[in-house]
Amino acid sequence: MVETANISLDNIVEAAKKLSGVADITALQLNANLSEQYQCNILLKREDLQVVRSYKIRGAFNKMSSLSKEILNKGVVCASAGNHAQGFAFACQKLGVNGKIYMPSVTPQQKVTKVKKFGKDWVEIVLVGDTFDDAFQEAMVYSEASGKAFIHPFNDPKIIEGQGTVALEILNQYPHEIDYLIAPIGGGGLIAGCGIVFKALSPKTKIIGVEPAGAPAMYESLKQDKVITLSHIDNFVDGAAVKKVGEINFPIVKGSISKVILVDEGKVCHTLLQLYNDEGFVVEPAGTLSIAALDDLKEEIKGKTVVCIVSGSNNDITRTEEIRERALLYNGLKHYFVIRFPQRAGALREFLNHVLGPNDDITHFEYTKKNNRELGPALVGIQVKCKEDYESLLERMTENGLQFQSMNESKMLYELLI
Repeated sequence: MVETANISLDNIVEAAKKLSGVADITALQLNANLSEQYQCNILLKREDLQVVRSYKIRGAFNKMSSLSKEILNKGVVCASAGNHAQGFAFACQKLGVNGKIYMPSVTPQQKVTKVKKFGKDWVEIVLVGDTFDDAFQEAMVYSEASGKAFIHPFNDPKIIEGQGTVALEILNQYPHEIDYLIAPIGGGGLIAGCGIVFKALSPKTKIIGVEPAGAPAMYESLKQDKVITLSHIDNFVDGAAVKKVGEINFPIVKGSISKVILVDEGKVCHTLLQLYNDEGFVVEPAGTLSIAALDDLKEEIKGKTVVCIVSGSNNDITRTEEIRERALLYNGLKHYFVIRFPQRAGALREFLNHVLGPNDDITHFEYTKKNNRELGPALVGIQVKCKEDYESLLERMTENGLQFQSMNESKMLYELLI
């Protein structure tokens, strides 16, 4: 029997019983396209098809249903970047409990709307701060002042037990050998629960965790062998962007996984669009992490059986243009330059005729004429058809005597444009 932080396999089995009729048993699907691409047997655990479009209902309901009636009658509190809030709200509505939810001000509107839908009149939403950690601090202050129970999104044994039911389902659905389990990491609730189950029932399975490169809280904690707090994060992959992983979760993860892979946010966007175009999947950035990590494992997973947990599909359609832009930049197809054009008639026409390639396209052009200068700077965005076209574009600019500077590595400009 595996026992870690008072969490046992038996507890996870009991959590599965509590969730019967509340959380869906989601599909475990063989994906032919990915299996062919990586020359292995790839199965997708479709938590994006869950009742609240992510696995978070499992932990939230398991935790709240374990509380006494006296505690529940006082009301409950949570902090979330979106998915935990939806699971929490659904649990509040199911159990008839009043809940207050603190979410970052930058949470996509689609997630806020869904939280209201799942919680109905049982929940109140407070938008505060720029990150999950900001919202978390406000929620903790309110919880302590009001005496209401705080339902943590990941750092809680009952939350971990609930998320661990994903692993139980996988093993029940596929009673054959699983070589690799790939799961996303935010605070570590899902991968900790899966780690306990697989260490007990399928110890030969290698468990791989995946984090966004801009929020490597578990990666850095494992590297330093202690839970650390990141000074800043990129919260684009909002479902998995935290500054600090769970204190309870960390030792479980440390003792059960093989490694953590970091995935660039641009790669996340590329994978998200690829899944939509090739498979018809509508997933959120965090939901792509396990699949986005396959390239890093392609040599070692050949001929193996791999399960990827697709963790959520709460994506806001208003983010589509930013996702597309990030994917183009990641793939080397979109480039921004500051170019100093001669301030005379015909200079732009010469650029179009002699510098721009037949498959190149200007997607952004910003220029203000300065009458007292010989040369005037312009911000120019150019999209190439294939990555290799970039070098010939640079050669033509040099051959034509243009003064220019690439701006793709400028984080400030990047944030201004997308």
